[in-house]
Amino acid sequence: MLVVGIALWNLIKTERPMKIIATSDWHIGNLFHGNDRLPEHKHFLDWLLEVIKQQKPDVLLVAGDVFDNGNPSAAAQSAYYEFLADATQAYPEMQVVITVGNHDSALRLEAPRALLTRNKVEVRGMVHRVWQQTDEGGTWIIDYDDLMIPVNGKDGNDVVILTVPYLRSDVVQNASYSKGVNAFLHELMARAREKYAGKQLLMMAHMYAKGADIVEKDASEKIIIGGQEEVSMEDWSDHPDYLTCGHIHKRQHIWNTNWARYTGSILPMSFAEIDYHHGVDLITMEAEKRPKVEFLEYTPQHKLRILPENDDALTIKKLKKLVEEELPDRVGGKLGDDFVYLVLKVKLDKVSNDDIRELEELVGTKNAVLCKIQKIIPSLDITTLSGNETIHSIDDILNRDPLDTIKETFRVKNQTEMTEHQEQMLRELIDSTSSEE
Repeated sequence: MLVVGIALWNLIKTERPMKIIATSDWHIGNLFHGNDRLPEHKHFLDWLLEVIKQQKPDVLLVAGDVFDNGNPSAAAQSAYYEFLADATQAYPEMQVVITVGNHDSALRLEAPRALLTRNKVEVRGMVHRVWQQTDEGGTWIIDYDDLMIPVNGKDGNDVVILTVPYLRSDVVQNASYSKGVNAFLHELMARAREKYAGKQLLMMAHMYAKGADIVEKDASEKIIIGGQEEVSMEDWSDHPDYLTCGHIHKRQHIWNTNWARYTGSILPMSFAEIDYHHGVDLITMEAEKRPKVEFLEYTPQHKLRILPENDDALTIKKLKKLVEEELPDRVGGKLGDDFVYLVLKVKLDKVSNDDIRELEELVGTKNAVLCKIQKIIPSLDITTLSGNETIHSIDDILNRDPLDTIKETFRVKNQTEMTEHQEQMLRELIDSTSSEE
């Protein structure tokens, strides 16, 4: 009977695949239009802790941008370490692996590495080098072994986590950033294949893969990414069994592959990301089988709202009515835990400063935080400016009389022409400025 029981237990144990939770881009400490988001981050971390308790994963991966900046507040750091303490205590069998993103300080995250390692939390923030003696003296070489973390699953299957923190220019010493990163990734893969022959390899990285879908209507994500840091992932035949990546806020496949994916940010970072889905990936890995990915969706504590949702140019009366209909009142004059972040769109020719004050006062009675009033300028065809001038290039704009540009702007904004007196005053001001120069 005992032998049968042991055999049954072994059978049950081997049927369970390795479970890995992958996430990235927490940006703890982020301010959203001046609003502290720490309660929102704690809301997510509480949710993630419950997911860990339910799923009992073998590994938790955090692929960079843990914090929003390299010098996070004490409160932001406390939220991070409290989560790690709660997670490792709730499920001590779980291995946690964290890599550094471009928003993080590698030195700061790696500082408690020795202590965290004892609690099965591995942090890789820096690419370390070791001294290699040669006949000519010696040289410093990258310690690729430090970036390989073997993990033993409950099914007896071994998976090696290849950790790639955000690679800065001092590591990628190549004329082309893309070629330098690719050389690094391929060398890491080759060494891992040699050292852990036959083992499944899961890579976690923080980078901008060329072709990734980023926000086009907002500059925030482009600023975060940086213009010269695209990494081409084409023609990578000896790729890892799976790649989970941070840096891009929208959850998506990389290059339409079935082996690489961005997990996306856990909160929207701008109103341009209003339609993004947030959460974590649950990856299951079994020997000789393709990894499976399940999206565990998370609903942020505070939704984003833009009113009106279409491009209608509403009168102030209709816009106020829309706010009344769409947003609930505050209870006892206080914001609820589920308040929304709000943007109101107004056309410049439809609203006055008094109207804006009325809108701000109205929103102050609603369960919402007004982030901005977006003033929309009516579209202007610069090829049909007053005076029948045609603008074909930047040179045409630079060579144009400044007074004509100011007059046109005045007409568009005020729907009327300048008076002769106003035009004369501006001409005198422009002439005096030119003389001083």
